[in-house]
Amino acid sequence: MKLTVFGATGGVGREVVRQALAAGHEVTAVVRDAARLGVPAHDRLRVAVVADLTDEAALEPVLTGRDAVVSALGAASNKQARLTPVAGPAMGAVVRVMERTGVDRLSAVSAAPLGPECPEDGALLRVALHPILRRVLRDVYADLAVMEAAIAASAVRWTVVRPPRLLDRPRTGSYRRALDANVPGGKVIARGDVADALLSTLTDPSTVGHALGIAD
Repeated sequence: MKLTVFGATGGVGREVVRQALAAGHEVTAVVRDAARLGVPAHDRLRVAVVADLTDEAALEPVLTGRDAVVSALGAASNKQARLTPVAGPAMGAVVRVMERTGVDRLSAVSAAPLGPECPEDGALLRVALHPILRRVLRDVYADLAVMEAAIAASAVRWTVVRPPRLLDRPRTGSYRRALDANVPGGKVIARGDVADALLSTLTDPSTVGHALGIAD
């Protein structure tokens, strides 16, 4: 496939680029700073510098003629999300340009706290720890909620992937999935496995129009 990857310089996005190239895909990595990509040059890798991801005219060249989009966009901190939301505004522009250019498949990373509570999780997690986490990172999650709303309102075939806390570890290929739910007891997952989930959903029709919870 011909893929466009947003958020390619982040931990998950960089893994998406590496795994997509290893799988034989053609990748356009959209970045603000090409020096931060950290992926060796490859004949199937194009690096596109786009300073403003809400600039729809700038997005058209990186989306035209592509088969699918993978988004690993997200604020690096709660402060950043509060001052300059990233995922929500950018994704609104991305899906509009996708609709105009005929790119109809999207896989985007979000976060487990936007999913429903698992009845199987204990009261300590559901009543105490999870609400604290949502409060501490409320601006990050608010930005992701705007992103999810923009995706759901679009005409593209989408999947949202919701991981718990990310670990800087490579792909294992061994993780649990839950459609339209969070994984019971799911606390962590490797960034490499999040990238694997984002890519694998592109060819999994059962995930279209759904959120996918994942965790170790």
